[in-house]
Formats: sequence, structure tokens, C-alpha cells
Amino acid sequence: MNDSKKYKIYRGLAAVGRWVLFAFVAFLILFPVYWIFISSITPPGELFKMPIDYLPDYPTLDSYKFLVENVGLVSKIGNTVLIIGVTLLIGTVICVMAAYAFSRFHSKAINLMFGFILATMLIPEVVTARPLYEFMQKVGLYDTYPGLIILYISAVIPFTVLILRNFVGEIPISLEEAAAIDGATFSQRLFRIVLPLMKSAIATVCIINFITCLNNFFTPLYYSNGIQVLSVSIVQLPLRDNMYGVPWDLVSAMGWIILLPIILFVAIFEKQIMDGIMAGGVKA
Repeated sequence: MNDSKKYKIYRGLAAVGRWVLFAFVAFLILFPVYWIFISSITPPGELFKMPIDYLPDYPTLDSYKFLVENVGLVSKIGNTVLIIGVTLLIGTVICVMAAYAFSRFHSKAINLMFGFILATMLIPEVVTARPLYEFMQKVGLYDTYPGLIILYISAVIPFTVLILRNFVGEIPISLEEAAAIDGATFSQRLFRIVLPLMKSAIATVCIINFITCLNNFFTPLYYSNGIQVLSVSIVQLPLRDNMYGVPWDLVSAMGWIILLPIILFVAIFEKQIMDGIMAGGVKA
């Protein structure tokens, strides 16, 4: 057997191996998502029957109906949309200004402040939970919309500033200098040159922050009692007497409601997410 045939066989085996690995990884990722959906439309009495049905004989939407009528699903969705929407709006404005300042102005104090912001990413939430909880109660922000929004914003600032700062660093400062020579003011340079070039990066961090906020479990659970959002609702479902007291059909339905917008966002904006992350990738 000559070398060319060996090479073709090697390439064929490598291609088959890649597809087998891809199929295996896809199965590991997608099957749990599929099973959550199937469990959400399966009647409770059929969830644990043997042999397992991978398609229910009598699919039903009773679990979703129960969530709407008895668990206050609509109000939880409203709270989630309100908190995340305001977080993205205010947080993006703050992070854009901070990223521009950290990228264009340099001093020991500014570099130290930037390092401090990044260092907060390494601090576990449980470390600051107790003192922050007491502080929120003393200033009257516990279990309030402003308090939750502030905490959500503080959670997305480090990552957002890091990505946007690196992206601004890729924009040639000569563009701003040329505009300044032509008489453009600082605000004109910022709004007519820098911000239009940052649109892809801003869109990327907004998408990622939306997913991050939607998945945020600890903050609304620990710093709120009356204001309920989707991420914590899954542990606040009414228990049942059977199936060890866990309403798996309701848990699956709530889980699917939380997963669906994330899946749609990733599927629709996957290219923008990857392009924005690569453009604002971490640099020395």
C-alpha cells in the first residue's frame, strides 16, 4: 500500500472519528434538554413507569396551565423581564463609559482600579453574602426592585468592562485624533465614531449578560423574599405526596420555560456572540 492510499485512509478515519465525537457530545448536551421538555408534557403518573417512554402516549400541557394559574408564572416572568431589562440598560451605559476610560486613559490609579474590578470576578458570592445582606437591610434595599437591580448590575460589570475595554483598544485612536483636528468635540467623537464601531461588542455583551442574569439563582434567592423571578421559582413549587414529594412535571415545565429563551438567544445570535468575544478577547 502506497503512502497516498494510507493518507486517504487516515483522513477518512479522522473524519469519521470527528463526526462520532461530535454526535456523542451533541447527545450529551441535547438529550437532557429533550428529556426536560418530554417530562414537562408527560402526565405525572407516567413519569416513572417502566419501560421508559421517550415519547408520552398522552402528552398534556397541564403542567404549564398549573404554573400559570397557581404559581403566578406571569408575574414571575414580568419581574424577570423588568429586572433584567433595567440591568442591561443601566449596566451597559456604565460599562461602555468605564471601558472607554480604562482603554484611553492610563495612570497607576486607573490601572489599579481596573485590576480591582477584575479581581471581584474571583470572589465567590457566598463570601460577601452575609455582610451584603445586612447592609441591604440597613439601607432599605432588601427585597426591593432597586436593590436587586443594583446587585445584578454589579454582577455583570467586571466581565462587560473587560470585553468592551479590549474592544475599544482595537479601535485606532488615530480616528479620534483626525476627528479632533477637524473640530469634533469629545462627545461627537464618542457618539459618532467610537460607539458605532462598538455596536457588535455591545450587542454581544448584552446577549451574554441577558443569559447570565436569567440564570442568576443566588442573588434573587438570598436578597429577596417577596419579589420572585424565574430562576428561583423552580425551588418554590408546591410539593406533592407522591414521587417523594417532588413535582417533577412542574419542575421540568419551569426548567423548560427558563431554558427556552436561552436556547433561542444562543441559536439566533451564536455568530454575534463568538465574533464579539473574539474581537474583545483577553489581551496582555
